[in-house]
Amino acid sequence: MSIFELFLVAVGLSMDAFAVSICKGLALRRASLKSMALVGLWFGGFQALMPVAGYLLGAQFKDAITAVDHWIAFGLLAVIGGNMIREALSGGEEEADPSLGAKAMLVLALATSIDALAVGVGFAFLNVNIAAAAGFIGAVTFTLSAAGVKAGAVFGARYKSRAEITGGVILILLGGKILLEHLGIIHF
Repeated sequence: MSIFELFLVAVGLSMDAFAVSICKGLALRRASLKSMALVGLWFGGFQALMPVAGYLLGAQFKDAITAVDHWIAFGLLAVIGGNMIREALSGGEEEADPSLGAKAMLVLALATSIDALAVGVGFAFLNVNIAAAAGFIGAVTFTLSAAGVKAGAVFGARYKSRAEITGGVILILLGGKILLEHLGIIHF
């Protein structure tokens, strides 16, 4: 997996956290550096940890399913991306909660990083340095989440669903690319 592909995965995975960060910024109405860093650390930290957990889980089954690993990676990315798009188009709005306490943030960080767990399972079947990938995903998510808090405080929720749709499309396209490469249809 190239650095560009990893960047696309990181951006795609971080879109849920970015959208929730915008909501946090809306609820806070004023984005301090402390609140931006706190939200970024929660979301970025979980987005870095979950692919590692998924990778370790997927590595347990790697030898048994190597023949279909590209289908698994494609399926996981397509389902995750499709769910992101479906949620964005459903029109449901989350309650804007200004709390940055551990209990509230733990629930949000877990909820926004479940897809990273599934991507980590897919990484187990690809040639990926999981430590570097997880760190990169965490850093991208930290940056976008901190920026999301500021954007929510300044601009409001105008771009939340567009961010989720973009993230979903990126993950689906990347899954398709993995599948087509393994089938020998395209070569990058």
